[in-house]
Amino acid sequence: MNEENMTDLLSSGLKNDYNKETFTLKHKIDEQMFPCRFIKIVPLLSWGPSFNFSIWYVELNGIDDPDVVQPCLNWYSKYREQEAIRLCLKHFRQHNYTEAFESLQKKTRIALEHPMLTDLHDKLVLKGDFDACEELIEKAVNDGLFNQYISQQEYKPRWGQIIPKSTKGDGEDSRPGMRGGHQMVIDVQTETVYLFGGWDGTQDLADFWAYSVKENQWTCISRDTEKENGPSARSCHKMCIDIQRRQIYTLGRYLDSSVRNSKSLKSDFYRYDIDTNTWMLLSEDTAADGGPKLVFDHQMCMDSEKHMIYTFGGRILTCNGSVDDSRASEPQFSGLFAFDCQCQTWKLLREDSCNAGPEDIQSRIGHCMLFHSKNRCLYVFGGQRSKTYLNDFFSYDVDSDHVDIISDGTKKDSGMVPMTGFTQRATIDPELNEIHVLSGLSKDKEKREENVRNSFWIYDIVRNSWSCVYKNDQAAKENPGKSLQEEEPCPRFAHQLVYDELHKVHYLFGGNPGKSCSPKMRLDDFWSLKLCRPSKEYLLRHCKYLIRKHRFEEKAQTDPLSALKYLQNDLYVTVDHSDPEETKEFQLLASALFKSGSDFTTLGFSDVDHTYAQRTQLFDTLVNFFPDNMTPPKGNLVDLITL
Repeated sequence: MNEENMTDLLSSGLKNDYNKETFTLKHKIDEQMFPCRFIKIVPLLSWGPSFNFSIWYVELNGIDDPDVVQPCLNWYSKYREQEAIRLCLKHFRQHNYTEAFESLQKKTRIALEHPMLTDLHDKLVLKGDFDACEELIEKAVNDGLFNQYISQQEYKPRWGQIIPKSTKGDGEDSRPGMRGGHQMVIDVQTETVYLFGGWDGTQDLADFWAYSVKENQWTCISRDTEKENGPSARSCHKMCIDIQRRQIYTLGRYLDSSVRNSKSLKSDFYRYDIDTNTWMLLSEDTAADGGPKLVFDHQMCMDSEKHMIYTFGGRILTCNGSVDDSRASEPQFSGLFAFDCQCQTWKLLREDSCNAGPEDIQSRIGHCMLFHSKNRCLYVFGGQRSKTYLNDFFSYDVDSDHVDIISDGTKKDSGMVPMTGFTQRATIDPELNEIHVLSGLSKDKEKREENVRNSFWIYDIVRNSWSCVYKNDQAAKENPGKSLQEEEPCPRFAHQLVYDELHKVHYLFGGNPGKSCSPKMRLDDFWSLKLCRPSKEYLLRHCKYLIRKHRFEEKAQTDPLSALKYLQNDLYVTVDHSDPEETKEFQLLASALFKSGSDFTTLGFSDVDHTYAQRTQLFDTLVNFFPDNMTPPKGNLVDLITL
C-alpha cells in the first residue's frame, strides 16, 4: 500500500458552520473490509470566492487491532493479485493467445469468469455455434440471471388516463366530481381505491367513493358521511388504511378563519369499517386525549403489524385571525404522535423543535411521510415551515425511537434531488426499497409560472441515491405532435397519489391546476402510472437480435443470397416493428450485403482475424447482462499503461 495508488473513498462536502460532521467512508470490496494506511483529503471548492480552504480538525474512527487488520491486509493483497491475473487472462483470450491463456490459468487456478460464460465464449467466439448461444442465453434469462441487470436500468413512466364505466345514465354522478384537497387510500388486496372529501372550489365535500380497478368503476359509498355518523365535509385532512383489519382512519381538516371557534376547533378522529360499512367516532377532540390539536396539511401513516398510527406535522388551527395574516402570532406546528389502535391511546414522540440536535425534528406542512413496513422506519422529507421551504430528509425508527438524518438539505446538489417549493406526493415500495416522488406545481402564485412541469423521482433506500425518471418538459420536446393532456396529467397541487405495491401501479386523482384566470377551477381527471423497466422477454429478444445480426453480417461477407433470406426471416422476427428506431436499424442492415470485406472496420485487434474480433465484441456486449460476480473484470490491461 503506497501513496501513489489510492482509492476514492468519499466525495462529499462540509457545511459552512462549526458543528461536527461524520462521514461513512467506503470500506468494503465484495462485502470484505479492506485496510487503510493513508488518508488524503483534497478540497475542491470553497463556500465562496472570498473564502480560503480550512479544515481545522479531523478525527478518524476505525479499528487498528492487528488481529483484525492483518487478515484484511492479506485478503486485500490476494484480491489485487487475483484481479491482475484475471485482467491478463482477459487480455490473452481477447487476442487469442491460447497457449499463454491456458498456461496462466493452469498455473494459478484462477477462474476468469463463471463456467457458463466460458461455455458461451467457446460456442460463440471459437465455434460460431449461434443456435447453441441462443439456447444458453434463453436458459440464463429463465434462471433469473438477468434480474440484477434489469434492476439497475432506469424506469420509463407510462401514464394512462382512466375512463371509468358509467352506470345506467347517472351521468357525472357515477364518479367523483372536480376537487382538490381530498384524500385517497388503496386496498392492494382487493385493488380498491377509496376517496373522501375535498374542496370543489366553493365548498367542502363529504362524499365517499370506492373505485374498483378490476371493474373499472366508481361506486358512491355515501353522498354525505356526516348523515351516517361519519366525518363532516372537509378538505386538507388525512386518511390511512389498515389493510389487515380493513379499516380506514381520518384525522384533521382545514377550517376558514370565519367559522373558527372553541367548538369547531376540536380535532375529531374517525374510523371506517369497510366490511360493515360503518363509521365510528374514536375521539371528539384528540388534543383532550393527549393527541394532536386540530391540524391540516399534516401526514399520517399506518403500521398494520403493530396496529399503530403515526401522525407528524401540520399547521395547528387557532382562533386568532386568518392563517395568512402575517401579523397574527407565529404559526404553530404539530409534532410527531403515535396512536395505539388497540388501546386507543395517543403518545407524543417528538415535540416541534427549531433546534438542530441529532434527535430533534422540525415540524412542517406539505411534507411527505412514508412508513417502510419491513425496516420499520418513517421517512420524512420536504415541506414548508412559515415561508421557508425545507429540503432535509430523515428517517425515524419507530421501535428504537431514533432519528437518522439522511440529508440535512445544505449540500449543493440541486438537480440531483427533487426541488423544494413544489407540491410533492410520495409513495413507498418496501419490497423494492424505493421511494417514489411526483413533484407538481408550487402553491406559491409567484413561483407557479416560472417552471410549470411534473417531474418524477425515485430514491433508492439501499444505495442512498436519487434519480429523476422524467420531467414533462422533456416529454413535450420529444413528442411535440401530441398534446400534454393526451400523454400525462398536467402539473397541479392539492391532488392525491396512491400506490399499489403488489401490482406496481400508481393512481392519481384531481387537484388544483393553479390557473390564475380561474382560481376556483378544480380537476376530476383520473390517471394510472406504471414504471417500466426492460422485461426478461424484451432482453431475450434483444440478445437474440444481437446474435442474429452478427450471424447475418458474417453470412453477408461469404454468401449474400443466403444472408438475404436470413435477414428476411430469422432476423426479421427478433425486431419490434412498432418501434421506429428498431425498424430503421433493421432496414439499414441490408446495406451489409453490398459491402466488400475491406469496408468492415477493424477493432484494434491487429493480431486476430476480423471474425474473431467481431465475435469477441459481441461476447463482451452479452456479458454485460449477467451479474457482476459471474463476469470477467470490466477493465482492460492496456488501459493501465500510463503515457
